[in-house]
Amino acid sequence: MTISISKDKWVTIHYTLKDDDGNILDSSVGSKPLGYLHGNGYLIAGLEKELEGKLPGDKFTAVIQPKDAYGEYNEALAMNVSPEQFEGNGPVEPGMKFQVMTNQGALVVTVTEVTDKYVRVDGNHELAGKTLHFDIEVVEVREPTEEELNPPSCGGCGGNCGGCGGDCGGDGGCGGCGDGGCGECGN
Repeated sequence: MTISISKDKWVTIHYTLKDDDGNILDSSVGSKPLGYLHGNGYLIAGLEKELEGKLPGDKFTAVIQPKDAYGEYNEALAMNVSPEQFEGNGPVEPGMKFQVMTNQGALVVTVTEVTDKYVRVDGNHELAGKTLHFDIEVVEVREPTEEELNPPSCGGCGGNCGGCGGDCGGDGGCGGCGDGGCGECGN
């Protein structure tokens, strides 16, 4: 009996993520497919919705708008801060990431510019405001194991693996955390 993708099914997919210009941003093709527990926030909402009801062997393209991916770009999350705030961290360079505490909790910011007068940081996800183009192949759909249903806490995504919400890297999913940890999701 063939099982279709629905809530709490273990799903493995191969994916290629592209931007609007067709540039490949991330891909599992040629390596291990991404495994996740469907309907539990391990993938961006728009991709989970597109996968719903699909069967093993299905291949399709999904175009996910920012609102269903990593949200719209929020200018308020990009700001200049004093270089003194980075003292004790060694040389600060563009591309470095830091976790900061805000009124809404922990936020990961990326350094985008460094001058003598300020360090520009951006708390937006790197894919915020972007339309995402996925080429998907459904590899497997099955009932999950007990460990897949109740993965150990991984801690590698700042505590957000249970529902990445965009905090776990370019592909939008943690791969179920108990399946090798958050290293699978690019962070």
